[in-house]
Parts: sequence; structure tokens; C-alpha cells
Amino acid sequence: MRLRTLLGDHPGTSALKSGSIKSDLVEFDFVDYSPTNKGFKPMVREAAFDVSEMAIVTYLMAKSVGKPMVLLPDVVVARFQHGHALYNAKRGTLKPADLNGKRVGIRSFTTTTGAWLRGILANDYGVDLGSIDWVTFEDAHVAEFRDTTKRAPAGKPIIQMLVDGELDAVLGEKSDHPDLKPLFSDVVAEEKAWFAKHGVVPINHMVVVKQDLSERHPDAVREVHRLLSESTEGAAAAPQFSADEMRSSLEMIIGYTAQQGLIPRAFTVDELFDDVTRALH
Repeated sequence: MRLRTLLGDHPGTSALKSGSIKSDLVEFDFVDYSPTNKGFKPMVREAAFDVSEMAIVTYLMAKSVGKPMVLLPDVVVARFQHGHALYNAKRGTLKPADLNGKRVGIRSFTTTTGAWLRGILANDYGVDLGSIDWVTFEDAHVAEFRDTTKRAPAGKPIIQMLVDGELDAVLGEKSDHPDLKPLFSDVVAEEKAWFAKHGVVPINHMVVVKQDLSERHPDAVREVHRLLSESTEGAAAAPQFSADEMRSSLEMIIGYTAQQGLIPRAFTVDELFDDVTRALH
């Protein structure tokens, strides 16, 4: 069976994409999007692929409006988030707790990195997210989401707006511009302290399949998971999650996503899977 597939180039997908791991049951027709997240919108809106990498917040939002996709217990991108927040040091020092009432830019209000960072700011630093003047640059992958943020001027890059003083901080970005500094002053120490407190590694991207594929060809879905698992296990740099670690990370991002109004209610972790994929982890 040939499967139209969107997977980025990650340590855990390398062996699968190179063809060094093969299957007698399925073959992958890989499609290219650069960056990979550009393919999430056609997957959510048009069910463009049989198998697709997917930002976890996009999946939660898609599920909340009934999109026919099912999650696989396969993590392809996971990372600590603290290093992806910047401010303009030329305009004075800014700490996470100082963000109340500030003007903050983010590529889209619904990005997974943004949801993680807002959750960290609200729950670990006491930031009132509702007091912030959010400025965005793209719409949500899920068309049904009603975005009430302010849209940045067309053609004005997010980093340039921060450099020019039009934003107080940005989330989800990195830059080597000399005026821009991490919002969390000692990123490594902050990440270690956060992990010591919560015991969670934030999940960014997992893998989904079309609901129809899972219902009609469960063996193919099981084989996709087997191949992804084998590819991941053979790559030391790939995210490695036990079932309990995955559950803890998913529970936290579900809570943050509901808290921020991106989904109408918090799902249980088991709800994210169907009978076929739930049995895989």
C-alpha cells in the first residue's frame, strides 16, 4: 500500500526517509514542504496526506472541530521551550514577570511553541496572558479558529518589529541580532529548574494518520508505527519517550491549550487515539 506522507527531516525519521528501513506492507510517497509546518494546513483543511507529521496543538485544535485524523504515539520533535523567547535589550531589561500589559509578537497565536511558552509564563511566572497585546503574522492551521489577535503590518518581519521597538518581546523565535536577548536570562538553568519541577519534556510534533486509513487498514497503521519506532530507536538524537513520559507531556500541553482557549475543553490523553493507535503505546 502506498501512503502519501509528510515527514520532516529529523533524527528519528532519517532511516525511514532514506529507505534503510523497509516494509513489505507499506511504501511512502514523501511530499516536500519547507519548512515542514507549511504542510500542516493542507493536512488539517484538505486531509492532503495519509500520514503526516503534525504540531500537537494543531492536532488538538483539529480534533476539537472534528477533523478526521488519529494520533500515533510517535514523537518526532520535542524540546525545552525557554530559549525561544526574545526581547530588545537596547530598550532596557525585560524579565518574564514583566510581560503584563506588554506588546508581544508571535508567528501565529496557535503555534505549539507559543502555547508551551504562554503556559510556562502563566503557570510558572504569574503572567496575566489576557493583559498582553498579542500581535500575529499568520492565521491558524485550523480555519474554524476565531483569531482575535492584532495582525502585524503586511511584509514586516517579526524580528525587525522587535528590533525597531514595535514589539516588547517575541515568542517562538531565535536571533543572533546583537540587541536581542533571551527573555529567560539563563536559558539552560531555567530549563533544568523547570524540568526538575515538572518532570516533563515538551512535545512539539507527533504523527497522525487519516481516520479512514485507521478504520479500513489498521495493519497499515500498525506498520507505520513500527517503522517510525524502529527509525527512532536507531537514532541517538531522536526524542525518546516512555508511555508515561508521553502521557505527562500530553496532559500538560492539553491543559495549557484549554487554559488558553484554543480548544473548548481539555481532552483526556486516551481520547487523542483510537482503538488501533491506543493499543500501540
